[in-house]
Amino acid sequence: MEAGFLEGKAGPVFHVLHRPKGPSVRGRVLFFPPFAEELNKSRRMVNLQARRMAQAGYAVLIPDLYGCGDSGGDFGDADWDLWLDDLARCNDHLEAWCPAPLLVWGLRAGCLLAGDFLAARAEQAAAAIYWAPVTNGEQHLTQFLRLRMAAGMMGGQKESTGDLRSRLRDGEALEVAGYTLAPALAERLAIARLEQPRAASVAWLDIAAQDDAPLPPASERMVERWREAGAAVDARVVGGDAFWSTQDIIEVPRLLEATTQCLEALA
Repeated sequence: MEAGFLEGKAGPVFHVLHRPKGPSVRGRVLFFPPFAEELNKSRRMVNLQARRMAQAGYAVLIPDLYGCGDSGGDFGDADWDLWLDDLARCNDHLEAWCPAPLLVWGLRAGCLLAGDFLAARAEQAAAAIYWAPVTNGEQHLTQFLRLRMAAGMMGGQKESTGDLRSRLRDGEALEVAGYTLAPALAERLAIARLEQPRAASVAWLDIAAQDDAPLPPASERMVERWREAGAAVDARVVGGDAFWSTQDIIEVPRLLEATTQCLEALA
Protein backbone atom coordinates (compact mmCIF):
# COMPACT_ATOMS: atom_id res chain seq x y z
CA MET A 1 0.00 0.00 0.00
CA GLU A 2 1.23 3.48 -0.82
CA ALA A 3 -0.22 6.95 -0.39
CA GLY A 4 0.39 10.19 -2.24
CA PHE A 5 -1.09 13.19 -4.00
CA LEU A 6 -2.15 13.73 -7.60
CA GLU A 7 -2.38 17.14 -9.22
CA GLY A 8 -6.05 18.02 -9.37
CA LYS A 9 -7.78 20.80 -11.28
CA ALA A 10 -8.40 22.81 -8.10
CA GLY A 11 -5.81 21.36 -5.74
CA PRO A 12 -3.99 18.22 -4.62
CA VAL A 13 -5.97 14.96 -4.55
CA PHE A 14 -4.89 12.51 -1.90
CA HIS A 15 -5.10 8.81 -2.73
CA VAL A 16 -4.16 5.41 -1.38
CA LEU A 17 -3.05 2.72 -3.82
CA HIS A 18 -3.25 -0.93 -2.87
CA ARG A 19 -0.86 -2.87 -5.09
CA PRO A 20 -1.94 -6.33 -6.27
CA LYS A 21 -0.30 -9.37 -4.77
CA GLY A 22 1.56 -11.61 -7.20
CA PRO A 23 2.88 -11.10 -10.73
CA SER A 24 -0.49 -11.42 -12.48
CA VAL A 25 -2.82 -8.41 -12.36
CA ARG A 26 -6.50 -9.23 -12.89
CA GLY A 27 -7.73 -5.64 -13.12
CA ARG A 28 -7.67 -2.15 -11.73
CA VAL A 29 -10.35 -0.90 -9.33
CA LEU A 30 -11.26 2.76 -8.85
CA PHE A 31 -13.27 3.57 -5.74
CA PHE A 32 -16.07 6.18 -5.78
CA PRO A 33 -16.57 7.51 -2.23
CA PRO A 34 -19.83 8.34 -0.46
CA PHE A 35 -21.06 11.77 0.56
CA ALA A 36 -19.86 13.84 3.54
CA GLU A 37 -19.59 12.04 6.89
CA GLU A 38 -20.56 8.69 5.35
CA LEU A 39 -17.03 8.65 3.92
CA ASN A 40 -15.35 8.87 7.31
CA LYS A 41 -17.61 6.19 8.79
CA SER A 42 -16.78 3.89 5.88
CA ARG A 43 -13.00 4.14 5.72
CA ARG A 44 -12.30 0.96 7.66
CA MET A 45 -14.65 -1.19 5.59
CA VAL A 46 -13.32 0.28 2.35
CA ASN A 47 -9.72 -0.39 3.27
CA LEU A 48 -10.49 -3.91 4.49
CA GLN A 49 -12.12 -4.68 1.15
CA ALA A 50 -9.32 -3.03 -0.82
CA ARG A 51 -6.79 -5.29 0.91
CA ARG A 52 -8.84 -8.33 -0.06
CA MET A 53 -9.01 -7.12 -3.64
CA ALA A 54 -5.25 -6.63 -3.71
CA GLN A 55 -4.78 -10.15 -2.35
CA ALA A 56 -6.93 -11.38 -5.25
CA GLY A 57 -4.71 -9.63 -7.80
CA TYR A 58 -6.37 -6.26 -8.29
CA ALA A 59 -4.79 -2.81 -8.11
CA VAL A 60 -7.12 -0.59 -6.07
CA LEU A 61 -7.03 3.21 -5.90
CA ILE A 62 -9.01 4.95 -3.15
CA PRO A 63 -9.17 8.75 -3.56
CA ASP A 64 -10.15 11.57 -1.26
CA LEU A 65 -11.92 13.96 -3.61
CA TYR A 66 -11.37 17.73 -3.50
CA GLY A 67 -12.62 19.22 -0.26
CA CYS A 68 -12.74 15.82 1.43
CA GLY A 69 -10.37 14.12 3.81
CA ASP A 70 -6.71 14.87 3.16
CA SER A 71 -7.14 16.46 -0.28
CA GLY A 72 -6.95 20.18 -0.93
CA GLY A 73 -9.80 22.61 -0.30
CA ASP A 74 -12.74 22.63 2.07
CA PHE A 75 -16.01 20.78 1.63
CA GLY A 76 -17.72 24.09 0.94
CA ASP A 77 -15.54 24.42 -2.18
CA ALA A 78 -16.49 20.97 -3.49
CA ASP A 79 -18.29 20.61 -6.80
CA TRP A 80 -19.78 17.56 -8.57
CA ASP A 81 -18.01 18.21 -11.88
CA LEU A 82 -14.75 18.88 -10.05
CA TRP A 83 -15.11 15.52 -8.33
CA LEU A 84 -15.64 13.84 -11.70
CA ASP A 85 -12.49 15.54 -12.97
CA ASP A 86 -10.59 14.29 -9.90
CA LEU A 87 -11.83 10.77 -10.57
CA ALA A 88 -10.83 10.95 -14.24
CA ARG A 89 -7.31 11.97 -13.22
CA CYS A 90 -7.18 9.15 -10.69
CA ASN A 91 -8.26 6.71 -13.37
CA ASP A 92 -5.57 7.98 -15.76
CA HIS A 93 -2.96 7.58 -13.03
CA LEU A 94 -4.16 4.07 -12.21
CA GLU A 95 -4.29 3.05 -15.88
CA ALA A 96 -0.77 4.36 -16.53
CA TRP A 97 0.51 2.27 -13.64
CA CYS A 98 -1.73 -0.74 -14.30
CA PRO A 99 -3.10 -1.03 -17.87
CA ALA A 100 -5.65 -3.70 -16.96
CA PRO A 101 -9.47 -3.90 -17.26
CA LEU A 102 -11.29 -1.25 -15.22
CA LEU A 103 -13.71 -2.04 -12.44
CA VAL A 104 -15.59 0.75 -10.70
CA TRP A 105 -16.55 0.34 -7.05
CA GLY A 106 -19.03 2.76 -5.55
CA LEU A 107 -20.51 3.19 -2.09
CA ARG A 108 -23.81 4.98 -1.48
CA ALA A 109 -23.82 8.31 -3.39
CA GLY A 110 -20.49 7.29 -4.90
CA CYS A 111 -22.55 5.03 -7.18
CA LEU A 112 -24.18 8.16 -8.65
CA LEU A 113 -20.72 9.56 -9.35
CA ALA A 114 -19.66 6.25 -10.87
CA GLY A 115 -22.61 6.31 -13.24
CA ASP A 116 -21.77 9.82 -14.45
CA PHE A 117 -18.11 8.86 -14.79
CA LEU A 118 -18.89 5.79 -16.90
CA ALA A 119 -21.37 7.70 -19.07
CA ALA A 120 -18.57 10.05 -20.14
CA ARG A 121 -16.12 7.25 -21.04
CA ALA A 122 -15.64 5.94 -24.57
CA GLU A 123 -15.36 2.35 -23.33
CA GLN A 124 -17.46 0.46 -20.83
CA ALA A 125 -15.98 -0.91 -17.64
CA ALA A 126 -15.41 -4.60 -17.07
CA ALA A 127 -17.63 -4.47 -14.00
CA ALA A 128 -19.37 -2.14 -11.56
CA ILE A 129 -19.53 -3.03 -7.87
CA TYR A 130 -22.19 -1.06 -6.03
CA TRP A 131 -22.42 -1.11 -2.24
CA ALA A 132 -25.83 0.01 -0.93
CA PRO A 133 -26.29 2.37 -3.88
CA VAL A 134 -28.23 5.60 -3.56
CA THR A 135 -30.78 5.56 -6.37
CA ASN A 136 -32.21 9.07 -5.98
CA GLY A 137 -29.96 12.05 -5.26
CA GLU A 138 -32.84 14.30 -4.24
CA GLN A 139 -33.89 11.90 -1.49
CA HIS A 140 -30.28 11.61 -0.37
CA LEU A 141 -29.99 15.39 -0.14
CA THR A 142 -33.20 15.53 1.89
CA GLN A 143 -31.82 12.96 4.33
CA PHE A 144 -28.65 15.00 4.67
CA LEU A 145 -30.58 18.21 5.36
CA ARG A 146 -32.57 16.41 8.05
CA LEU A 147 -29.36 16.14 10.05
CA ARG A 148 -29.42 19.93 10.34
CA MET A 149 -33.10 19.91 11.20
CA ALA A 150 -32.57 17.37 13.99
CA ALA A 151 -29.70 19.39 15.45
CA GLY A 152 -31.77 22.56 15.24
CA MET A 153 -34.73 21.02 17.04
CA MET A 154 -32.46 20.10 19.95
CA GLY A 155 -31.56 23.78 20.18
CA GLY A 156 -35.13 24.96 19.85
CA GLN A 157 -34.82 25.97 16.20
CA LYS A 158 -37.45 24.77 13.74
CA GLU A 159 -36.58 24.42 10.04
CA SER A 160 -38.12 22.39 7.25
CA THR A 161 -36.42 20.74 4.29
CA GLY A 162 -38.48 23.04 2.08
CA ASP A 163 -37.05 26.10 3.82
CA LEU A 164 -33.51 24.78 3.54
CA ARG A 165 -33.91 23.86 -0.14
CA SER A 166 -35.28 27.34 -0.82
CA ARG A 167 -32.25 28.95 0.82
CA LEU A 168 -29.94 26.77 -1.25
CA ARG A 169 -31.76 27.77 -4.43
CA ASP A 170 -31.28 31.41 -3.42
CA GLY A 171 -27.53 30.84 -3.33
CA GLU A 172 -26.97 30.44 0.41
CA ALA A 173 -24.45 27.88 1.64
CA LEU A 174 -25.68 25.88 4.64
CA GLU A 175 -23.87 24.27 7.54
CA VAL A 176 -25.04 20.67 7.91
CA ALA A 177 -23.52 18.35 10.52
CA GLY A 178 -20.22 20.21 10.40
CA TYR A 179 -20.10 20.43 6.58
CA THR A 180 -20.61 23.55 4.50
CA LEU A 181 -22.95 22.57 1.67
CA ALA A 182 -22.57 24.78 -1.40
CA PRO A 183 -25.70 25.48 -3.46
CA ALA A 184 -24.14 24.21 -6.69
CA LEU A 185 -23.19 20.87 -5.15
CA ALA A 186 -26.63 20.51 -3.60
CA GLU A 187 -28.26 21.18 -6.98
CA ARG A 188 -26.18 18.54 -8.78
CA LEU A 189 -26.82 15.96 -6.09
CA ALA A 190 -30.55 16.69 -6.20
CA ILE A 191 -30.82 15.92 -9.93
CA ALA A 192 -28.62 12.81 -9.84
CA ARG A 193 -30.36 9.49 -10.49
CA LEU A 194 -28.88 6.02 -10.63
CA GLU A 195 -28.83 4.78 -14.20
CA GLN A 196 -27.71 1.48 -15.68
CA PRO A 197 -23.91 1.73 -15.66
CA ARG A 198 -21.86 1.24 -18.81
CA ALA A 199 -20.28 -1.95 -17.51
CA ALA A 200 -20.20 -5.55 -18.71
CA SER A 201 -21.59 -6.73 -15.37
CA VAL A 202 -22.96 -5.23 -12.17
CA ALA A 203 -22.70 -6.51 -8.60
CA TRP A 204 -25.38 -4.82 -6.47
CA LEU A 205 -24.86 -5.49 -2.76
CA ASP A 206 -27.32 -4.14 -0.22
CA ILE A 207 -27.23 -4.52 3.57
CA ALA A 208 -30.08 -5.49 5.88
CA ALA A 209 -30.47 -6.94 9.35
CA GLN A 210 -30.94 -10.44 7.91
CA ASP A 211 -29.25 -12.21 5.00
CA ASP A 212 -32.58 -13.42 3.60
CA ALA A 213 -34.13 -9.94 3.46
CA PRO A 214 -35.34 -8.87 0.00
CA LEU A 215 -34.01 -5.88 -1.86
CA PRO A 216 -35.95 -2.68 -1.14
CA PRO A 217 -38.85 -2.44 -3.62
CA ALA A 218 -37.39 0.56 -5.46
CA SER A 219 -34.05 -1.22 -5.81
CA GLU A 220 -35.73 -4.43 -6.98
CA ARG A 221 -37.64 -2.55 -9.68
CA MET A 222 -34.45 -0.87 -10.87
CA VAL A 223 -32.50 -4.13 -10.99
CA GLU A 224 -35.28 -5.81 -12.97
CA ARG A 225 -35.40 -2.89 -15.40
CA TRP A 226 -31.64 -3.15 -15.96
CA ARG A 227 -31.91 -6.90 -16.53
CA GLU A 228 -34.72 -6.41 -19.03
CA ALA A 229 -32.42 -3.99 -20.86
CA GLY A 230 -29.80 -6.73 -21.12
CA ALA A 231 -27.58 -5.96 -18.12
CA ALA A 232 -25.93 -8.81 -16.22
CA VAL A 233 -26.78 -7.90 -12.62
CA ASP A 234 -25.93 -9.99 -9.55
CA ALA A 235 -28.07 -8.45 -6.79
CA ARG A 236 -27.72 -9.66 -3.20
CA VAL A 237 -28.65 -8.62 0.32
CA VAL A 238 -26.15 -9.41 3.07
CA GLY A 239 -26.70 -9.29 6.80
CA GLY A 240 -25.10 -6.49 8.76
CA ASP A 241 -25.38 -2.91 9.97
CA ALA A 242 -25.30 0.23 7.86
CA PHE A 243 -21.67 0.98 8.72
CA TRP A 244 -21.71 4.34 6.90
CA SER A 245 -24.17 5.77 9.45
CA THR A 246 -23.49 3.95 12.74
CA GLN A 247 -22.16 5.87 15.70
CA ASP A 248 -19.21 3.51 16.10
CA ILE A 249 -16.87 2.28 13.38
CA ILE A 250 -17.97 -1.26 12.60
CA GLU A 251 -17.25 -4.08 10.18
CA VAL A 252 -19.63 -6.14 8.05
CA PRO A 253 -17.76 -9.38 7.28
CA ARG A 254 -20.56 -10.77 5.10
CA LEU A 255 -20.26 -7.80 2.76
CA LEU A 256 -16.52 -8.36 2.40
CA GLU A 257 -17.12 -12.03 1.66
CA ALA A 258 -19.91 -11.37 -0.85
CA THR A 259 -17.81 -8.81 -2.71
CA THR A 260 -14.91 -11.23 -2.91
CA GLN A 261 -17.26 -13.89 -4.30
CA CYS A 262 -18.45 -11.45 -6.97
CA LEU A 263 -14.86 -10.77 -7.98
CA GLU A 264 -14.11 -14.49 -8.19
CA ALA A 265 -17.08 -14.92 -10.51
CA LEU A 266 -15.48 -12.45 -12.94
CA ALA A 267 -12.42 -14.70 -13.39
